Amino acid sequence: MKVGDSMTEKIKQLRKKAMALPLQPGVYLMKNKDKEIIYVGKAKALKNRVSSYFASQTNMQTKVRKMVSHVDDFDYIITDSEFEALVLECSLIKQHMPKYNILLKDDKGYHYIKITDSPYPRIQSAMQKVDDGSTYIGPYTSAFIVKEAVDAAQKIFKLPQCNKTFPRDIGKSRPCLNFHINQCSAPCTGKISREEYVKTVQDALAFLMKKGSDEAISEMKKEMLEASENLEFEKAAALRDRIAAVKRITDKQKVVSDSKTEQDVFALSQTQDKTCLMVLRFDAGKLCDGEHFFLNDVEDLSKTRSEAVLSYYLERDRIPSKILVDGEVEDEELICEWLSEKKGRKVTIIHPQIGENAKLVDMCRANAAEKLAQSIGRKGKDVEALEELVKLLGIEKADYIESYDISHTAGSDNVAGMIVFKDGVPYKKAYKRFSIKGFVGQDDYGSMAEVLERRFNHYFEEKEAGEGFGKLPDLILLDGGDGQVNAVKPVLERMGINVPLFGMVKDSSHRTRAIQSGGKEIAINSNRRAFTLVSNIQEEVHRFSVSYHRKKHKKSSISTTLTRIDTIGERKAGLLLKNFKTLTSIKNATVEELMSIKGITRQNAEKIVEYFQEENI
Repeated sequence: MKVGDSMTEKIKQLRKKAMALPLQPGVYLMKNKDKEIIYVGKAKALKNRVSSYFASQTNMQTKVRKMVSHVDDFDYIITDSEFEALVLECSLIKQHMPKYNILLKDDKGYHYIKITDSPYPRIQSAMQKVDDGSTYIGPYTSAFIVKEAVDAAQKIFKLPQCNKTFPRDIGKSRPCLNFHINQCSAPCTGKISREEYVKTVQDALAFLMKKGSDEAISEMKKEMLEASENLEFEKAAALRDRIAAVKRITDKQKVVSDSKTEQDVFALSQTQDKTCLMVLRFDAGKLCDGEHFFLNDVEDLSKTRSEAVLSYYLERDRIPSKILVDGEVEDEELICEWLSEKKGRKVTIIHPQIGENAKLVDMCRANAAEKLAQSIGRKGKDVEALEELVKLLGIEKADYIESYDISHTAGSDNVAGMIVFKDGVPYKKAYKRFSIKGFVGQDDYGSMAEVLERRFNHYFEEKEAGEGFGKLPDLILLDGGDGQVNAVKPVLERMGINVPLFGMVKDSSHRTRAIQSGGKEIAINSNRRAFTLVSNIQEEVHRFSVSYHRKKHKKSSISTTLTRIDTIGERKAGLLLKNFKTLTSIKNATVEELMSIKGITRQNAEKIVEYFQEENI
């Protein structure tokens, strides 16, 4: 028996077993062939939920399909209510830590602020305390707090953040950017003595060990006044600048929200293959902690938020009264009931759309996008722009965007340009050019329809390769409005291509104004990141198509000039252009040079030389 047949038989057996389950709430436990629990879920009706795993896999999510492929058996526990099922599900997930459940472990451990024992001490963050002579401040349970403290100390006291070793590297290179923006005292240049540097590090250490910045500022003010009275004006000025830096940085960190209650914020950022969950924790309006987690195979955002919230608070005792989220949460009422019971007070989940809370969610989402971008070597603003565009257009994703524009001169030399934006940036490897072949004259709608039909004919020929024309885009943007969209839509429908299609509309100043589809305009200028992305796409596709048109038009003009010469037709004009590139080169060529081209006879060459000599008379 083949492996595929064996798998199909197993699925049939599991489905038969699932169809015998009761229509009651409960918990189910999926097990692999080693009897390990790989997934725990809850259900309002066990029979309906469990049997769905073993039905058709056509529309099944990738993560679920992977899990089902490893299921060898399942168990179940009936409960009196769906809420009881949720509580039991949480308990079993914490107990078994199944592979296919979202597990946001509280594994931060302890963190320390470390001051190295060296001639020029450095302030660093450390995961553990080691007996190496260094000074350690801590422990802290939050890496976020340690990073904030180290960053603040380095900026306030202008300590080096580079990898140079002192005194070895003093005088061996120019100071870096941090010196020029007044964030480093540049010991690499010898501008500060070792004694001064060590004293600065001691001041930074004292600042870190203070309970608050007010005490540090108070002491620095006393020191500044003493220096001023002793006519040590340079020292006093340095202390003044340091006090200003402390105030500037601590003011930024002090209050982010006006809310006086504890609250956490959850937000997701996605690319095609990866998702980042960011959690920001606030206490009395101050950002006190932040964590991020990377998730794979996320397709159902509502379910993912639900599992993420449950998993997060399974591992943590501190539960706030308010939880802000960036979208719908599956089983929200049940989760609030479970959290309220665990906390002993009412807990609410909020989806803010406007106001201060919406800004906090936006900040959380921006942080998630930045973390995600760093992990895949992209920029956070590119990830955010794509997310904003996807939300605005109501589509699933826009990681691979194709855009088209038509260019011609009064109906002559008709061409089209196709550009690709991959992950929010130009992907020039996939750019394509088209010469319009179906007709002569000016017809932008007909030209656009022809180009898209030719493009997707290539798709059917090359789709097994999965690259270039063989790859389906997530979104198609046409330079133009409803006319272009209406011309292309029937082509895509006839060819069975189901890709979101929109037009990009310009204002009277030829700047992007809106996105259009089905006679309706979607204003995008209030969505800054999406607006910038679409504007960049429209400008790039226009540039690309126009550059191709100009090149073809120039070649066409030269070819027309050459075909005026006796004995020179289109074919020989093409040979001349291919070899000499420009009309000037052809004009300056000798009879022998012209004859060196295969296909150009002596008679042709003499006629060409004669033509251009007469032209110059």
